[in-house]
Amino acid sequence: MKIKKIPLQAPGVDLLAAIDRRVKRVSTQSLDISFNELYDMKRDGEINITPEYQRLFRWSDGAQSRFIESLLLEMPVPPIFVLEEEDGRYVLIDGLQRISSYLHLRGVLDAPYLDPPVKQGEFLTLVDCDIVPELNGRDYNSLGTTLQIRLKRAFIRVEVVRKGSDAHFKYHMFKRLNTGGINLSPQQMRNCTIRLLDATFNDFIKSLCSDKNFRECIDSITEEQKLGAYDEELALRFFAFKNDIARFRHDVSDFMTEYMESVSDPDIENAFDYDSEEAIFKKTFAVLCATLGDKAFARAGKTGSLTKGFTVYHYESFTIGLQPLLSTLNPKDRAQMSQLREILTKVKQDAAFIGMTTGGGKNSPGPLRSRIKFVTEAVEAGL
Repeated sequence: MKIKKIPLQAPGVDLLAAIDRRVKRVSTQSLDISFNELYDMKRDGEINITPEYQRLFRWSDGAQSRFIESLLLEMPVPPIFVLEEEDGRYVLIDGLQRISSYLHLRGVLDAPYLDPPVKQGEFLTLVDCDIVPELNGRDYNSLGTTLQIRLKRAFIRVEVVRKGSDAHFKYHMFKRLNTGGINLSPQQMRNCTIRLLDATFNDFIKSLCSDKNFRECIDSITEEQKLGAYDEELALRFFAFKNDIARFRHDVSDFMTEYMESVSDPDIENAFDYDSEEAIFKKTFAVLCATLGDKAFARAGKTGSLTKGFTVYHYESFTIGLQPLLSTLNPKDRAQMSQLREILTKVKQDAAFIGMTTGGGKNSPGPLRSRIKFVTEAVEAGL
């Protein structure tokens, strides 16, 4: 197979011009700041290290300790990245693990989501230091004045994206900095990046996750999934498939990201009616809560009874499968909901539907449309 060569002539000039145009849309600054300055900035509210779109602090005590050991040994450490807000304050977009490790050492870290939680006033005890094992077992107060001063004066490069820089540049920079991060779930990643374009849709998704019917229906997702914003991903999945299923090809994660981008990007026209979409979302889950409750997305067991649990294929099938009939459903009509409960339960028990929602190879357009259609037709025939 021959590889087509791109001529390095006039088109090269156009390529350079395209790059230069985008470079002019961003203003950056590099600073060397001591950890003691960062400590003071955090204390004085001049830097926000835990914006809602930032990943949670997850480094182990050993990882934190080895970072502190690196500072004491004056080893080079990666830079951190911040956005400058209009009032001059900084918002951290990459570097939470490093800054939080230092704050933990100084006893001013507040991380209630950790297991066990870390509270202000609790000092990191160094462990697993493998270059200077004599550090193990010590905390900040037992390091001595000389090493305390060395830590305070340790510098880190801070890359600042200045206020007024192009929102798309900030969006793509954060996305590339954090892609592949082991501590960031796909939805946390979307939350991070999308807010740099426009926060409206992201805030809308987050607000819907507090709906009591939605929360009851997805009650069986794990604590780890909740911590990773899986509830928000499910809300996004609902709108992406409801409104844009024709564009789904194979990778669900990329599909949802692209849908969220299309709704959030101020440069892309997207007729998303927030009031209407909210009403549809809430009615969908009111119906599912009134019929199957916390077993709305559970499988049928071997005996036919529904076992409490969560299956994303059921989530897609039932939430989207009900849409063509949603206007005819009334979650306050007990007789209708009782009838619908029997229909949906039989769907879950049907061998054909079980085959559509178990095993591999189901994350593609054909199987997705088949299981959604199965639910729609079963409800149409039964009511």
